[in-house]
Amino acid sequence: MTIPQSFIQELLARVDVVDIVGRYVPLKKGGANFMGLCPFHGEKSPSFSVSPSKQFYHCFGCGKNGNAIGFLMEHAGMGFVEAVQDLAQQVGLQVPDDDISPQEKERAAAARQKQATLTDVLEKAALAYRSQLRESQRAIAYFKGRGVSGEVARNYGLGYAPEGWRNLASVFPQYDDPLLEESGLVIVNQDDGDKRYDRFRDRVMFPIRNVKGECIGFGGRVLGDDKPKYLNSPETPVFHKGRELYGLFEARTAIREQGYALVTEGYMDVVALAQLGFPNTVATLGTACTPDHVQKLLRFTDAVVFSFDGDNAGRRAARKALDGALPHASDTRSIKFLFLPTEHDPDSFVRAHGSDAFARLIGDAVPLSRFLVDAASEGCDLGTTEGRAHMVSNARPLWGLLPDGALKRQLLGELAELAQLDVRDLSDLWQQAHARDAARRPAATATDAPHWDSPPPDAGWFAPSDGGYGKSTARPSGPWKGGRGARKDASPWPPQPRLPRSPATGRIDHAARLLLSHMDFLEHLSHEDHAVLCAQPTPHGPLFAWLEGQFHDQGALPWAVLRESLRGHGCEDLAQKVMTGSHAQTEGDLQELRSELRDLLDRMLIDDIKAQQKTLIAQATQDPSALERYRELEQKRNALQGKMGGAP
Repeated sequence: MTIPQSFIQELLARVDVVDIVGRYVPLKKGGANFMGLCPFHGEKSPSFSVSPSKQFYHCFGCGKNGNAIGFLMEHAGMGFVEAVQDLAQQVGLQVPDDDISPQEKERAAAARQKQATLTDVLEKAALAYRSQLRESQRAIAYFKGRGVSGEVARNYGLGYAPEGWRNLASVFPQYDDPLLEESGLVIVNQDDGDKRYDRFRDRVMFPIRNVKGECIGFGGRVLGDDKPKYLNSPETPVFHKGRELYGLFEARTAIREQGYALVTEGYMDVVALAQLGFPNTVATLGTACTPDHVQKLLRFTDAVVFSFDGDNAGRRAARKALDGALPHASDTRSIKFLFLPTEHDPDSFVRAHGSDAFARLIGDAVPLSRFLVDAASEGCDLGTTEGRAHMVSNARPLWGLLPDGALKRQLLGELAELAQLDVRDLSDLWQQAHARDAARRPAATATDAPHWDSPPPDAGWFAPSDGGYGKSTARPSGPWKGGRGARKDASPWPPQPRLPRSPATGRIDHAARLLLSHMDFLEHLSHEDHAVLCAQPTPHGPLFAWLEGQFHDQGALPWAVLRESLRGHGCEDLAQKVMTGSHAQTEGDLQELRSELRDLLDRMLIDDIKAQQKTLIAQATQDPSALERYRELEQKRNALQGKMGGAP
C-alpha cells in the first residue's frame, strides 16, 4: 500500500505527539516540553522529552527519537502502514487507497468495523472475568498456590470463568447476538436446536492482548482434572494463534530493558516468570512457533531465547521453532535455545534453583548455529560415510532457509568439515541438488515470471549481486571462491539471473530518501562520506549540504519538521520528489537500512574514484606521480568492490 507523503504530513499535523506518547508513558510538564521515564531503556530519572512545538520525542539517555508514527512503530511494534492507519482512525481521517477497488475498500472497511466490534465484546468479557476472580476463593487459591501476586494478576488481567453453562448471559443480555459466537465466547450446538452455551466454564482466564493492548482472545485453564487442561479461543477475525504471542503487550518494555525476549510454552510460565524476575517472557499459544512469531518479536529486540522442556516433546517443539527462526537469523541477531531438565518447567526450575541459576542457563543457551548442526546430525553416525552423507542431506534445507551473510557462510564451512568434504565440493553437491529440484518443477510460463523489482521465487541460496541501490548481496569470499585459475564451473553458488542496473540518479535519490527519513544516520558517516555526498551535482549536492547543516545546528529531525524548513528553499522540489511515491516509506530494520545507505555510499565512492582515475590517466604523460596516485585509488576501489562482491 502506497501512502502519499502529503497525507502523512496532514496526519502528523492533526495528531498531538504528547497525547500519543502519553497513552503509554506518564508525562509531566517540564518547561516547554513534557518529560517522563524512557520506555526504550531502563532509567530512574526522566530523560525522555516530548516536544509539543516540534511534535517529536527524544531521549537524552538512549538517543531514541521520532514523531508520533515512529513512536508507535518503535514502542508498539507496529509496521509503518499499521501505525498510520491507527493514528488516522484516532483523528477521523481516511487513509488514501486510490489503488484499491471500491469493492475491496468496502470489504476492508467492514473488516475494520468487525474487528473493533469484536474487541469491544472481548474487552467486556475480560472485565467480567476479572470481577468474577474476586468472588472465587478457589480461583484465588489456585493463583496464590502458583505464587502469583495480586499486582501480577492485575498486570496480566487474570480472571475466572465460573461454573455454569450461560454465565455470560448476565454480561450480554442479548445472549443470541452472533458476535458472541464469532468472538469465540459462545458455542452454538447446531445438532441440538442451536443451543448456546459458554465456551469457558470453571477455568482461570488469561486474556490475550495484541500489541496495542486490545483483548483479542482468551486462554483458560481448568481448576480440576477436566480435559482439555488448557482451552484457547478459536480462530476469529481478530485472533490467529500462528501470529500472536501471549504476554507480548505486557512484556514489550521489559524486553527492551533486558535486551532479549524469552519464549516459553505456556501461560503460567509467562505469569510465574514475571513474578520471579523475568517480565520479558512471552509464550506461543498452544501451537508451534512460526516465522510470524519470530518476526513480531524481532520488532522489539535482536535477541531471542526459546525455552523448552528437555523431553522429546520439547525437542520437537524446539525443532519447529528452529524452522521458524532460520529465515530471520541475520548476522546482527542472536537466537538461542534453552533446554531444561526433564523434571522441570521454567517456573519449577526457578523455584527450585533460584533466579540466578535460571539466568545462567539462559546465558549458556545453545546458539542457533549449533542447534542447526545438532538437528541435522540427529540419528546420524558421523563416524561412517553413510552417516555423514545423511547429515549433509538433512542440513541442506535448513541451511537454505538462512539469509545470506557471514553466519550462513561460516556454517557452510562447519558443515563441510563435519562431512569431511571441501567447501567447494559441498557447494557443488547442493547446487546440483538444487538444479534437480528445479528441473522437477513445472516450467514457468510468461505469466509466472517474477518482476525485476522482486526476488526470484526460488531464491533459496544467495541472491545475486546487482548494480542497484539495494542492500549488497555479495558473493562469498574466502579460499573456496576460486581464483584467477579456477575452472568456470567452480563457483560454489548456483547461477542466478542478473538484475538490471539502477542508474546513478536512482542511487542518489534513494540515499537522499534514507537520510531525510532517518536523519540520525548522518552521525555514523565519515568525513569522506559527507564530502562525496556534498560533491554530487545540483540539486542533490546542495540538498545534502543543507541537510548536514541542519543536523549540526538542530540534531536529528523528523521529515515533517524538515519539510516545513524546506519551504521556499531551492532544494524543496527535489526533497518533495524523493519523499513521494511508491518508495517514499523506508520501512524495515534500522540496521538493514543503514546497510543500504552504506552500500549506496560505497557505490558513489567508486564512481568518484573512477572519475579521479580518468583525470589521472590524462595527466600521466606529464606528471609521473599521477600513476602512483592512480594505483592508490585502484587499491581503494578494489577494496570497496571486494566488500560489495565485485559489483561496482
